[in-house]
Amino acid sequence: MTDPFTTRLSTRSRGVTSSAIREILKVANRPDIISFAGGLPAPEYFPIEAMRAAADRVLTQRGRLALQYDATEGVGELREYIAAKVSADEPGAPVKPENVILTTGSQQALDLISKVLLDPGDLIATENPSYLGALQSFRLFQATYHPVAMDEEGAEPAALAEALARAPKFAYVLPTFQNPTGRTMGAERRKAVAELFTRYEVPLVEDDPYGAIYFDQPAGPSLRSLAPDLTLALGTFSKTLAPGLRLGWVVGPEAWVARLAQVKQAADLHTSTLSQHVALEVLKSNILDEHLSVLRGVYHERCQAMLEALAREFPKGSRWTVPAGGMFVWVELPGGVDVAPLLPRVVAEEKVAYVPGAPFHPNGGGANTMRLNFTHAPADVVRDGVARLGRALTRALATTAA
Repeated sequence: MTDPFTTRLSTRSRGVTSSAIREILKVANRPDIISFAGGLPAPEYFPIEAMRAAADRVLTQRGRLALQYDATEGVGELREYIAAKVSADEPGAPVKPENVILTTGSQQALDLISKVLLDPGDLIATENPSYLGALQSFRLFQATYHPVAMDEEGAEPAALAEALARAPKFAYVLPTFQNPTGRTMGAERRKAVAELFTRYEVPLVEDDPYGAIYFDQPAGPSLRSLAPDLTLALGTFSKTLAPGLRLGWVVGPEAWVARLAQVKQAADLHTSTLSQHVALEVLKSNILDEHLSVLRGVYHERCQAMLEALAREFPKGSRWTVPAGGMFVWVELPGGVDVAPLLPRVVAEEKVAYVPGAPFHPNGGGANTMRLNFTHAPADVVRDGVARLGRALTRALATTAA
Protein backbone atom coordinates (compact mmCIF):
# COMPACT_ATOMS: atom_id res chain seq x y z
CA MET A 1 0.00 0.00 0.00
CA THR A 2 1.25 3.45 -0.86
CA ASP A 3 1.99 5.52 2.22
CA PRO A 4 -0.91 8.01 2.36
CA PHE A 5 1.23 10.55 4.20
CA THR A 6 4.00 10.50 1.58
CA THR A 7 1.55 11.18 -1.24
CA ARG A 8 0.29 14.20 0.67
CA LEU A 9 3.58 15.88 1.51
CA SER A 10 3.60 19.63 1.12
CA THR A 11 5.76 21.12 -1.60
CA ARG A 12 7.85 22.81 1.08
CA SER A 13 8.62 19.60 2.96
CA ARG A 14 9.50 17.40 -0.01
CA GLY A 15 12.98 18.81 -0.27
CA VAL A 16 13.72 18.67 3.46
CA THR A 17 16.60 16.43 4.54
CA SER A 18 18.07 15.73 7.95
CA SER A 19 20.71 18.11 9.24
CA ALA A 20 24.19 16.73 8.62
CA ILE A 21 25.19 17.79 12.10
CA ARG A 22 22.24 16.11 13.82
CA GLU A 23 22.89 12.87 11.96
CA ILE A 24 26.58 12.94 12.82
CA LEU A 25 25.80 13.57 16.47
CA LYS A 26 23.92 10.27 16.66
CA VAL A 27 27.26 8.54 16.14
CA ALA A 28 29.49 11.16 17.73
CA ASN A 29 27.69 10.92 21.07
CA ARG A 30 28.92 7.37 21.59
CA PRO A 31 31.29 7.26 24.59
CA ASP A 32 34.11 5.71 22.53
CA ILE A 33 34.13 8.56 20.00
CA ILE A 34 36.16 11.77 20.33
CA SER A 35 33.73 14.28 18.89
CA PHE A 36 34.70 17.57 17.29
CA ALA A 37 31.34 17.53 15.51
CA GLY A 38 28.57 19.32 17.41
CA GLY A 39 28.72 22.83 18.79
CA LEU A 40 28.57 21.41 22.30
CA PRO A 41 29.52 23.30 25.45
CA ALA A 42 31.58 21.49 28.08
CA PRO A 43 28.99 19.61 30.17
CA GLU A 44 31.26 19.40 33.20
CA TYR A 45 30.99 23.19 33.49
CA PHE A 46 27.21 23.43 33.42
CA PRO A 47 26.15 25.40 36.54
CA ILE A 48 24.18 22.46 37.91
CA GLU A 49 24.20 23.50 41.56
CA ALA A 50 23.11 27.03 40.70
CA MET A 51 20.36 25.60 38.48
CA ARG A 52 19.20 23.23 41.21
CA ALA A 53 19.07 26.00 43.80
CA ALA A 54 17.31 28.34 41.34
CA ALA A 55 14.71 25.72 40.44
CA ASP A 56 14.05 25.06 44.12
CA ARG A 57 13.57 28.77 44.85
CA VAL A 58 11.31 29.19 41.84
CA LEU A 59 9.08 26.25 42.71
CA THR A 60 9.00 27.17 46.39
CA GLN A 61 8.39 30.90 46.05
CA ARG A 62 6.39 31.19 42.81
CA GLY A 63 5.72 27.68 41.58
CA ARG A 64 2.15 28.37 40.50
CA LEU A 65 3.31 31.31 38.40
CA ALA A 66 6.25 29.41 36.86
CA LEU A 67 4.09 26.43 35.89
CA GLN A 68 1.30 28.53 34.34
CA TYR A 69 0.88 29.89 30.82
CA ASP A 70 2.49 33.28 30.21
CA ALA A 71 2.76 35.97 27.52
CA THR A 72 3.94 34.93 24.08
CA GLU A 73 6.68 37.57 24.21
CA GLY A 74 8.15 36.00 27.35
CA VAL A 75 8.23 36.48 31.11
CA GLY A 76 8.20 40.21 31.72
CA GLU A 77 11.03 40.27 34.26
CA LEU A 78 13.34 38.29 31.98
CA ARG A 79 12.61 40.63 29.07
CA GLU A 80 13.47 43.51 31.39
CA TYR A 81 16.74 41.82 32.37
CA ILE A 82 17.78 41.27 28.73
CA ALA A 83 16.81 44.82 27.76
CA ALA A 84 18.81 46.26 30.67
CA LYS A 85 21.85 44.10 29.85
CA VAL A 86 21.82 45.03 26.15
CA SER A 87 21.35 48.72 27.02
CA ALA A 88 24.26 48.63 29.47
CA ASP A 89 26.53 46.96 26.93
CA GLU A 90 25.43 49.26 24.10
CA PRO A 91 24.43 52.60 25.68
CA GLY A 92 24.34 54.30 22.30
CA ALA A 93 21.43 52.10 21.20
CA PRO A 94 19.37 51.25 24.31
CA VAL A 95 16.37 48.94 24.15
CA LYS A 96 13.13 48.54 26.10
CA PRO A 97 11.49 45.26 27.14
CA GLU A 98 9.07 45.80 24.26
CA ASN A 99 12.04 45.33 21.92
CA VAL A 100 12.65 41.80 23.27
CA ILE A 101 10.92 38.48 22.59
CA LEU A 102 11.96 35.18 24.19
CA THR A 103 12.21 32.17 21.87
CA THR A 104 12.70 28.44 22.26
CA GLY A 105 16.39 28.65 21.49
CA SER A 106 17.72 31.00 18.83
CA GLN A 107 16.91 28.28 16.29
CA GLN A 108 13.23 29.10 16.76
CA ALA A 109 14.05 32.75 16.15
CA LEU A 110 15.38 31.80 12.72
CA ASP A 111 12.20 29.88 12.01
CA LEU A 112 9.97 32.76 13.09
CA ILE A 113 11.93 35.28 11.03
CA SER A 114 11.62 32.99 8.02
CA LYS A 115 7.87 32.72 8.49
CA VAL A 116 7.50 36.49 8.74
CA LEU A 117 9.74 37.50 5.85
CA LEU A 118 10.20 34.69 3.32
CA ASP A 119 8.12 33.62 0.33
CA PRO A 120 9.22 30.80 -2.01
CA GLY A 121 12.07 31.94 -4.23
CA ASP A 122 12.99 34.97 -2.13
CA LEU A 123 16.64 35.97 -2.16
CA ILE A 124 18.65 36.28 1.03
CA ALA A 125 22.33 37.11 1.49
CA THR A 126 24.52 34.96 3.74
CA GLU A 127 28.19 34.65 4.45
CA ASN A 128 29.90 31.83 2.59
CA PRO A 129 30.22 29.56 4.52
CA SER A 130 27.43 30.16 7.04
CA TYR A 131 25.70 28.44 9.95
CA LEU A 132 24.16 25.20 8.72
CA GLY A 133 21.14 25.40 11.04
CA ALA A 134 20.20 28.79 9.60
CA LEU A 135 20.61 27.60 6.03
CA GLN A 136 18.41 24.63 6.82
CA SER A 137 15.72 26.87 8.30
CA PHE A 138 15.77 29.31 5.38
CA ARG A 139 15.76 26.46 2.87
CA LEU A 140 12.58 25.05 4.43
CA PHE A 141 10.91 28.28 3.32
CA GLN A 142 12.38 27.83 -0.17
CA ALA A 143 14.79 30.75 -0.08
CA THR A 144 17.53 31.27 -2.63
CA TYR A 145 20.98 32.48 -1.68
CA HIS A 146 23.46 35.12 -2.66
CA PRO A 147 26.65 33.90 -0.90
CA VAL A 148 28.98 36.63 0.33
CA ALA A 149 32.71 35.94 0.16
CA MET A 150 34.68 36.15 3.41
CA ASP A 151 38.21 37.05 4.41
CA GLU A 152 39.83 36.75 7.82
CA GLU A 153 37.46 39.44 9.19
CA GLY A 154 34.30 37.86 7.91
CA ALA A 155 32.06 39.20 5.15
CA GLU A 156 33.98 41.29 2.63
CA PRO A 157 32.35 44.74 2.22
CA ALA A 158 32.62 44.76 -1.57
CA ALA A 159 31.00 41.33 -1.84
CA LEU A 160 28.34 42.32 0.68
CA ALA A 161 27.56 45.52 -1.24
CA GLU A 162 27.05 43.48 -4.40
CA ALA A 163 24.61 41.22 -2.54
CA LEU A 164 22.68 44.08 -0.92
CA ALA A 165 22.38 45.87 -4.26
CA ARG A 166 20.18 42.97 -5.38
CA ALA A 167 17.65 43.92 -2.66
CA PRO A 168 17.43 40.60 -0.81
CA LYS A 169 14.66 40.10 1.75
CA PHE A 170 17.36 40.21 4.42
CA ALA A 171 20.98 39.32 5.09
CA TYR A 172 22.04 36.84 7.74
CA VAL A 173 25.41 37.60 9.37
CA LEU A 174 27.42 36.24 12.32
CA PRO A 175 30.02 38.94 12.94
CA THR A 176 31.50 37.51 16.15
CA PHE A 177 33.36 34.16 16.33
CA GLN A 178 31.39 33.05 13.31
CA ASN A 179 29.91 29.59 12.92
CA PRO A 180 31.52 27.71 11.21
CA THR A 181 34.78 29.61 10.70
CA GLY A 182 35.42 31.30 14.06
CA ARG A 183 36.22 34.58 12.26
CA THR A 184 35.42 37.96 13.79
CA MET A 185 34.83 41.39 12.29
CA GLY A 186 37.06 44.17 13.57
CA ALA A 187 35.56 47.46 14.72
CA GLU A 188 36.20 49.29 11.44
CA ARG A 189 34.76 46.41 9.41
CA ARG A 190 31.64 46.50 11.56
CA LYS A 191 31.16 50.20 10.88
CA ALA A 192 31.62 49.64 7.15
CA VAL A 193 29.14 46.76 7.13
CA ALA A 194 26.54 48.71 9.12
CA GLU A 195 26.90 51.63 6.72
CA LEU A 196 26.15 49.31 3.79
CA PHE A 197 22.92 48.10 5.38
CA THR A 198 21.90 51.68 6.06
CA ARG A 199 22.72 52.72 2.50
CA TYR A 200 20.79 49.86 0.86
CA GLU A 201 18.01 49.72 3.51
CA VAL A 202 18.11 45.93 3.71
CA PRO A 203 17.05 44.23 6.95
CA LEU A 204 19.85 42.51 8.87
CA VAL A 205 19.57 39.37 10.97
CA GLU A 206 22.57 39.43 13.32
CA ASP A 207 23.21 36.13 15.08
CA ASP A 208 25.48 36.29 18.14
CA PRO A 209 25.50 33.04 20.14
CA TYR A 210 29.19 33.27 21.08
CA GLY A 211 29.94 36.93 21.83
CA ALA A 212 30.29 36.37 25.58
CA ILE A 213 32.86 33.61 25.04
CA TYR A 214 35.86 35.75 24.15
CA PHE A 215 39.39 34.85 25.16
CA ASP A 216 41.03 38.25 25.69
CA GLN A 217 38.51 41.02 25.11
CA PRO A 218 35.01 41.55 23.67
CA ALA A 219 34.87 41.63 19.91
CA GLY A 220 33.45 45.12 19.43
CA PRO A 221 30.12 46.90 18.90
CA SER A 222 27.24 44.82 17.68
CA LEU A 223 25.90 45.54 14.22
CA ARG A 224 22.54 46.19 15.90
CA SER A 225 24.04 49.04 17.89
CA LEU A 226 25.26 50.59 14.62
CA ALA A 227 22.03 50.05 12.64
CA PRO A 228 19.29 49.47 15.24
CA ASP A 229 16.31 50.30 13.02
CA LEU A 230 17.31 47.63 10.48
CA THR A 231 18.46 44.81 12.71
CA LEU A 232 16.96 41.76 14.38
CA ALA A 233 19.64 40.61 16.83
CA LEU A 234 19.58 37.02 18.07
CA GLY A 235 20.98 35.89 21.41
CA THR A 236 20.90 32.70 23.47
CA PHE A 237 21.57 31.23 26.89
CA SER A 238 22.62 27.92 25.28
CA LYS A 239 26.33 28.74 25.29
CA THR A 240 26.48 30.72 28.54
CA LEU A 241 24.18 28.69 30.84
CA ALA A 242 22.98 25.46 29.20
CA PRO A 243 21.44 24.44 25.87
CA GLY A 244 18.87 22.27 27.66
CA LEU A 245 17.06 25.40 28.83
CA ARG A 246 16.16 26.07 25.16
CA LEU A 247 16.12 29.82 25.72
CA GLY A 248 16.99 32.39 23.11
CA TRP A 249 15.78 35.87 22.30
CA VAL A 250 15.43 38.49 19.59
CA VAL A 251 16.05 42.20 20.06
CA GLY A 252 14.65 44.45 17.38
CA PRO A 253 12.28 47.28 16.50
CA GLU A 254 9.07 46.99 18.49
CA ALA A 255 6.86 46.50 15.41
CA TRP A 256 9.05 43.64 14.19
CA VAL A 257 9.00 41.98 17.60
CA ALA A 258 5.20 42.20 17.55
CA ARG A 259 5.16 40.46 14.16
CA LEU A 260 7.34 37.66 15.51
CA ALA A 261 5.01 37.30 18.50
CA GLN A 262 2.05 36.84 16.17
CA VAL A 263 3.61 33.87 14.40
CA LYS A 264 5.04 32.47 17.64
CA GLN A 265 1.51 32.28 19.05
CA ALA A 266 0.67 29.74 16.36
CA ALA A 267 3.94 27.85 16.86
CA ASP A 268 4.02 27.19 20.62
CA LEU A 269 1.99 29.88 22.45
CA HIS A 270 5.13 30.79 24.42
CA THR A 271 8.55 29.48 25.42
CA SER A 272 8.71 27.32 28.55
CA THR A 273 7.67 29.46 31.50
CA LEU A 274 9.55 27.24 33.94
CA SER A 275 12.81 27.51 31.96
CA GLN A 276 12.45 31.28 31.83
CA HIS A 277 11.92 31.58 35.58
CA VAL A 278 14.81 29.25 36.39
CA ALA A 279 17.16 31.15 34.06
CA LEU A 280 16.02 34.45 35.56
CA GLU A 281 16.68 33.18 39.09
CA VAL A 282 20.19 32.04 38.09
CA LEU A 283 20.88 35.43 36.53
CA LYS A 284 19.64 37.26 39.63
CA SER A 285 22.03 35.18 41.77
CA ASN A 286 24.93 37.02 40.07
CA ILE A 287 26.94 33.90 39.20
CA LEU A 288 27.08 34.59 35.47
CA ASP A 289 30.18 36.79 35.38
CA GLU A 290 32.26 34.31 37.35
CA HIS A 291 30.86 31.39 35.36
CA LEU A 292 31.75 33.07 32.06
CA SER A 293 35.24 33.88 33.31
CA VAL A 294 35.81 30.18 33.99
CA LEU A 295 34.41 29.17 30.59
CA ARG A 296 36.63 31.66 28.77
CA GLY A 297 39.74 30.29 30.42
CA VAL A 298 38.84 26.65 29.83
CA TYR A 299 37.80 27.18 26.22
CA HIS A 300 40.89 29.25 25.48
CA GLU A 301 43.08 26.42 26.76
CA ARG A 302 41.23 23.87 24.64
CA CYS A 303 41.42 26.09 21.57
CA GLN A 304 45.17 26.48 21.99
CA ALA A 305 45.53 22.71 22.38
CA MET A 306 43.70 22.22 19.09
CA LEU A 307 45.70 24.86 17.21
CA GLU A 308 49.03 23.44 18.42
CA ALA A 309 47.95 19.90 17.54
CA LEU A 310 46.80 20.97 14.07
CA ALA A 311 50.23 22.50 13.41
CA ARG A 312 51.91 19.32 14.58
CA GLU A 313 49.61 16.61 13.18
CA PHE A 314 47.76 17.78 10.08
CA PRO A 315 48.95 17.19 6.51
CA LYS A 316 51.26 19.74 4.93
CA GLY A 317 49.33 22.39 3.03
CA SER A 318 46.38 22.44 5.45
CA ARG A 319 45.13 25.83 6.63
CA TRP A 320 42.92 26.82 9.54
CA THR A 321 41.47 29.84 11.29
CA VAL A 322 42.75 31.14 14.63
CA PRO A 323 39.65 32.23 16.57
CA ALA A 324 39.72 34.76 19.39
CA GLY A 325 36.70 33.16 21.06
CA GLY A 326 33.68 31.02 20.38
CA MET A 327 33.71 27.28 19.76
CA PHE A 328 35.10 26.44 16.32
CA VAL A 329 38.18 26.14 14.15
CA TRP A 330 37.65 25.96 10.37
CA VAL A 331 40.08 23.78 8.42
CA GLU A 332 40.81 23.82 4.71
CA LEU A 333 42.70 20.76 3.48
CA PRO A 334 44.85 20.49 0.36
CA GLY A 335 42.86 19.92 -2.80
CA GLY A 336 41.95 16.39 -3.79
CA VAL A 337 40.34 15.18 -0.58
CA ASP A 338 36.57 15.16 -0.02
CA VAL A 339 36.04 14.94 3.72
CA ALA A 340 32.37 13.91 3.61
CA PRO A 341 32.77 10.34 2.28
CA LEU A 342 35.88 10.02 4.44
CA LEU A 343 33.95 10.62 7.68
CA PRO A 344 32.47 7.11 8.23
CA ARG A 345 35.93 5.57 7.81
CA VAL A 346 37.53 8.04 10.22
CA VAL A 347 34.85 7.28 12.80
CA ALA A 348 35.29 3.52 12.35
CA GLU A 349 39.11 3.46 12.22
CA GLU A 350 40.17 6.35 14.44
CA LYS A 351 37.05 6.91 16.60
CA VAL A 352 36.97 10.64 15.79
CA ALA A 353 34.09 12.70 14.39
CA TYR A 354 33.99 16.10 12.68
CA VAL A 355 31.55 18.04 10.51
CA PRO A 356 32.27 18.18 6.77
CA GLY A 357 32.31 21.75 5.51
CA ALA A 358 30.26 21.39 2.31
CA PRO A 359 26.80 21.76 3.95
CA PHE A 360 27.83 25.17 5.33
CA HIS A 361 28.16 26.51 1.76
CA PRO A 362 24.69 27.66 0.65
CA ASN A 363 25.24 27.06 -3.06
CA GLY A 364 27.76 24.21 -2.95
CA GLY A 365 31.52 23.89 -2.66
CA GLY A 366 33.83 23.37 0.29
CA ALA A 367 34.35 19.63 -0.17
CA ASN A 368 37.87 19.90 1.30
CA THR A 369 36.81 21.85 4.41
CA MET A 370 35.70 20.81 7.90
CA ARG A 371 34.52 22.39 11.12
CA LEU A 372 36.11 21.32 14.40
CA ASN A 373 34.63 22.07 17.82
CA PHE A 374 37.20 22.54 20.60
CA THR A 375 34.97 23.25 23.61
CA HIS A 376 33.46 19.84 24.35
CA ALA A 377 36.55 17.77 25.17
CA PRO A 378 39.42 18.39 27.65
CA ALA A 379 42.72 19.61 26.19
CA ASP A 380 44.45 16.20 26.36
CA VAL A 381 41.53 14.57 24.55
CA VAL A 382 41.61 17.35 21.95
CA ARG A 383 45.29 16.64 21.28
CA ASP A 384 44.65 12.92 20.97
CA GLY A 385 41.68 13.42 18.67
CA VAL A 386 43.54 15.81 16.36
CA ALA A 387 46.44 13.33 16.14
CA ARG A 388 44.04 10.55 15.16
CA LEU A 389 42.31 12.77 12.62
CA GLY A 390 45.65 13.90 11.22
CA ARG A 391 46.68 10.27 10.65
CA ALA A 392 43.47 9.53 8.80
CA LEU A 393 43.75 12.60 6.59
CA THR A 394 47.40 11.89 5.79
CA ARG A 395 46.43 8.38 4.66
CA ALA A 396 43.60 9.78 2.55
CA LEU A 397 45.87 12.30 0.84
CA ALA A 398 48.50 9.63 0.19
CA THR A 399 45.86 7.46 -1.47
CA THR A 400 44.67 10.41 -3.57
CA ALA A 401 48.22 11.21 -4.66
CA ALA A 402 48.85 7.58 -5.62
